[in-house]
Amino acid sequence: MEVKFEDYLISSDKSLLNCETIYMFLASSYWAKNRPIEAINKSIETSLCFGVYHGNRQIGFARIVSDFATMYWLADVIIDEEYRGKGIGKKLVETILTSEDLKGLNGILGTLDAHGLYEQYGFVKNADRFMVKRPV
Repeated sequence: MEVKFEDYLISSDKSLLNCETIYMFLASSYWAKNRPIEAINKSIETSLCFGVYHGNRQIGFARIVSDFATMYWLADVIIDEEYRGKGIGKKLVETILTSEDLKGLNGILGTLDAHGLYEQYGFVKNADRFMVKRPV
């Protein structure tokens, strides 16, 4: 899948992904700052991934974990700090959520600080229903 807008490209072509850039993005995040590079590489390998590009430079990333039959988990949505506030993250989320691969599926995600963004796309808080098991 490819979507072009303004001077940007959103693509699910994994051959375009820059794993070193993704690692730097995630290392600067609150949710994945301690995630080992091996885990990041494995997550890219086993997920539907989307990169955002400005020319040859990767400036954003997100991934979908799914069975592609009933549900998906939207994860690791991140835009380079230099490009934030320009609507690129919104366009990335919109592109992902309108893709044919996710049509009719239940979606979940976790966030501490972007509830307003995801509510624009139909996500609602549901803290009383979901549980989490973390690795020991």
